[in-house]
Amino acid sequence: MLNILLKKLIKAGAGRSRFIMAIVGLSISLLLIFSSVQLEADYSDMLNSKNNRDSVANFLVINKEVTGNQASTTLSDAEIADLKNQPFVEQTGLLTPGRFKVSAQGASNSIPFSTDFFFESVPDEFIDVQSTNWKWDDKSTYIPMIVPNMFLTMYNFGFAPSQGLPQLSAELVKSLPVQISITSPAGTVNYFGKVVGFSDRISSVLVPQPFMDWANTKFGSNLNAKPSRLIIKTLDPGDPVLTTYLKAHGLTTDTDKTRFSKLRKTVDIVVGFSWVTGAVMLLFALLIFTLFIQLTIASAKEEIYLLITLGTAPKQLQYFLMRQFFPSNIVITAVMLALVGVLQVWLQQFLHKQNIYLSPVISIYTISAGGLILLVLWVVNFTTIKKYIKHR
Repeated sequence: MLNILLKKLIKAGAGRSRFIMAIVGLSISLLLIFSSVQLEADYSDMLNSKNNRDSVANFLVINKEVTGNQASTTLSDAEIADLKNQPFVEQTGLLTPGRFKVSAQGASNSIPFSTDFFFESVPDEFIDVQSTNWKWDDKSTYIPMIVPNMFLTMYNFGFAPSQGLPQLSAELVKSLPVQISITSPAGTVNYFGKVVGFSDRISSVLVPQPFMDWANTKFGSNLNAKPSRLIIKTLDPGDPVLTTYLKAHGLTTDTDKTRFSKLRKTVDIVVGFSWVTGAVMLLFALLIFTLFIQLTIASAKEEIYLLITLGTAPKQLQYFLMRQFFPSNIVITAVMLALVGVLQVWLQQFLHKQNIYLSPVISIYTISAGGLILLVLWVVNFTTIKKYIKHR
């Protein structure tokens, strides 16, 4: 009977418009906050997931910018050490240039060509080509080479049509022998080379490190020269901290791989704005709910005071009022989490078509944020009711 009487009193004192306003404000604020948390989780997932790791973009070749008045483009030990210590760098490797002159020509009359170029080598863990032929020792009969994919593209769609030469497939190029001529002060020595793979990661003609070390010792000059290029493995090539560091230190890399740094800044601003907006709206929603509870109790204060005078325990009133007000907070939180879950499924399906993979399930961090906000709402409801009942 007491509960029935209290329900009638509360229903009479509650303002429907105030209650709707409180629900709308809380719903919007929770949606913004949950969306912000989920966006951060999705962004982290895209960066760290093995399915999304870009084996090309996550490796950057770094060198100094070339300017008209620059005396040297070599990298000092201090500059290399400083770059290694940056938080955006996972791994570094030096590109070792050939300290000798190299030229190549077709060993077959069917593909006549001759060109000067250069060799570079890099530690094997930075190479994106897997080949059992990628090895060399002093007993090898040929020099294995990895060439950039763009070289083959330039030949097939630029050089070959203009010279009336046949276009070549990657497999055919791998089967063709190439005569390599190395020129040193002692004269010219000829070797056979063989293309064992094509790289999208490094725009150089690569040879195995053992061959480079041997050839530089045998044919090279200026062996003590500092390196001018290095390669880094980074978790996020679009990290604004990375691009800011490179610019501040006069370094440069492939801008196509770092072009998302501006987009990342925009994402950070949008997520930050959503956080701030959601937090402000949450404060307003809490204020509205607090006022709604106070006004509801105040409108029935005479009846509540009479019930207390007649012997109704204040704790009993507090328990009843909590059951009237707090469950709506749980429902709103659950509905907003469900809505974010629906949006996550839609986003996962949309990005899957772009070969970007996300989990269709909302993050544990988003659910934890819901639990934390529910705890805050419970504290606000409880303290408001307790305070107001105590003063009746």
